[in-house]
Amino acid sequence: MSRRAEGVRRPPRGHWLVLLLVLLVVAVTLLFEGWTTHQVDAARTKPLCTRPIPRQADDGKPLLRFGPTGAAATTAMPPRTVALTFDGGPDPEWTPRLLDLLRRHHARATFFVYGKDAAQHPKLLRRIVREGHEIGSYTYSGGDLGVASPLRARLELSLTQSALAGAAGINTTLLRLPHTTAADTLCGPEWTAAQDAAGQGYLVVASDYKDRKPWRGLVSQHSQTDLGYREAEDLLRDRSVKRFTTVSGGLGRPSFVEQVPVAQEVKGVGLLWSQRLGQAFLTVMVWTLTLTGVLGVLRMLLFMLFARLHVRRLHRYRPGAPRLREVRDPVTVLVPAYNEEAGIASTVYSLLASTHPHFQIIVIDDGSTDATADIAEGIDDPRVTVIRQPNGGKPSALNTGLGYARHDIVVMVDADTIFEPEALARLIQPLAHPAVGAVSGNTKVGNRRRLLGKWQHLEYVLGFNLDRRMFEVLECMPTVPGAIGAFRRDALMGVGGVSDETLAEDTDLTMALWRAGWRVVYAESAVAWTEVPSSLRQLWRQRYRWCYGTLQSMWKHRHAVTEVGPAGRFGRRVLLYVTLFQIVLPLCAPVVDMFALYGALFRDPLEAGLVWFGFLSVQLITAAYALRLDRERLRVLWVLPLQQFVYRQLMYLVVIHSVTTALLGTRLKWHSMHRTGTADPYLLEAPSGEMSGEASVETPAEMPVETKGVDHVGRA
Repeated sequence: MSRRAEGVRRPPRGHWLVLLLVLLVVAVTLLFEGWTTHQVDAARTKPLCTRPIPRQADDGKPLLRFGPTGAAATTAMPPRTVALTFDGGPDPEWTPRLLDLLRRHHARATFFVYGKDAAQHPKLLRRIVREGHEIGSYTYSGGDLGVASPLRARLELSLTQSALAGAAGINTTLLRLPHTTAADTLCGPEWTAAQDAAGQGYLVVASDYKDRKPWRGLVSQHSQTDLGYREAEDLLRDRSVKRFTTVSGGLGRPSFVEQVPVAQEVKGVGLLWSQRLGQAFLTVMVWTLTLTGVLGVLRMLLFMLFARLHVRRLHRYRPGAPRLREVRDPVTVLVPAYNEEAGIASTVYSLLASTHPHFQIIVIDDGSTDATADIAEGIDDPRVTVIRQPNGGKPSALNTGLGYARHDIVVMVDADTIFEPEALARLIQPLAHPAVGAVSGNTKVGNRRRLLGKWQHLEYVLGFNLDRRMFEVLECMPTVPGAIGAFRRDALMGVGGVSDETLAEDTDLTMALWRAGWRVVYAESAVAWTEVPSSLRQLWRQRYRWCYGTLQSMWKHRHAVTEVGPAGRFGRRVLLYVTLFQIVLPLCAPVVDMFALYGALFRDPLEAGLVWFGFLSVQLITAAYALRLDRERLRVLWVLPLQQFVYRQLMYLVVIHSVTTALLGTRLKWHSMHRTGTADPYLLEAPSGEMSGEASVETPAEMPVETKGVDHVGRA
């Protein structure tokens, strides 16, 4: 694909609004659920009474109505009349039992229900109404209105009415304040809350004292529990009571419950669906968070397990495995370059310093607008050939170079890469086995002095090179990186060269080789240093292209899943892995992060902190092991916690953007990165060769080329 922009549509922008909308919906859902469970704007604890209720209301009568001046009028049940009241619910276990009990005794009662439970169990609410009982409000979530904020107090009442309207098409003007019993418990701020509720038209219902005799008239109060059931059962057997009825029935007036208009009922139905969807979403989120955590930890543990297996394979010769010759065949090195004047000389000189005896270097200048070609031509060495061509893209440049290649082994190198002297010789050793068609080298970050470079350094060691060790053991290497990779020339020709159908030409090529029956392996001791983006903008553009190109490659080679042999094994293993860990999990990451942030702020900060530090500890251990395997200093681990707050979010936003681009069918153009020529390992404080003091673990990096080549290909 050309770097030029002809025929290229602008990548989509509107999906960011969709993402923000989704996150907004998630935030509102979490906050609303936290509000109903008193994790947000909590109102659970009834405060101590600072002042008693007014004297005129302190007469023991449980029913209170306030006049325009705020004066309270009280009343009670007439003699031998009991108004049965039940608080809470509707409860799927106890409400049906209570209804059956009342039906057997031909009694009526008033149920003070939670709005949230009424929305969750509308059938129970409709049964209560259908069987002639009365409904009262017990607020939406049981919040104490005496300590609730003004907003919460209004919502506790209004949302309950909406829930009742949606569940049964009714409203009620009966209210019992949570955490209250007899009228004198409406003391302090509860009295103010009762006055405010009365101002909205509610009749506030308390209860009589427990020691009041039922024959004198009684408003009884029971919970929807086993205790409440037994209390109500005992009371219903009292023969001194003539009538067990509702609050309105005891007062001899029409019901306090009335039907609502259709518009209000529709609004209530919307609340019911919102609550159901919110609860379903939270359930899914809890499982998703658990699953992602388990998968994340499992991935780290698998990294260490397979890395250990990989190291043991390198150190142990398996009986029966063929001992292969050392590969000393001549090599053609292809270096495609586009505006690489900052690093092209260093790349070529590092290749010329290789210990491998016979090689040809071809620099393909892909229409550079700077001095790249002139600098390459200025290198006075007969092994270096410079080819100029109009700008056609990296695949075109590589295919041009293949046409000039004189040898059967081809090494592809990015123009910002610095080879270690032994890298070329070590890279080609696995090709001694006739089934191996390509070899991936070990890419390291050269410009790692700044924080962004250190983050990428950790990602290369932990996320790329440790990945490759696992893929090597599982025999499903998905990518031979463009920075350092060796190929058989006939294998490349057999798959039609380097395709320009995707932006990840290295991944596309690797998958094509697997499907053609070739094996791809990893030479961890063949080290090359590359220059990574030095700004967030450059990093975004690079990873966006990588991710988008990987999606293209996966779609192009999706049929590998159903194929047999190495191709099918590769397809089923790597495509599943990439889909799960590099696409699905990043897509879930923003919502998971928001849920984790909600847990830290409103649920249990200690629990959230322990989970985060536990996961970080696993990452630190895995990263430390990976660094030691790669003979790198461990002191860079201090940036890993910071990586969780900026870098990781940037990476999953890249995935979201790439997936959206792919789904919309938008073509993405090539992006060139501004080079500074800082990939040279000797520009670091200490190159990898000087880190042996910290690398006392098993590693084949110091093995002779001949021995290394034999042991590596012995498992192929």
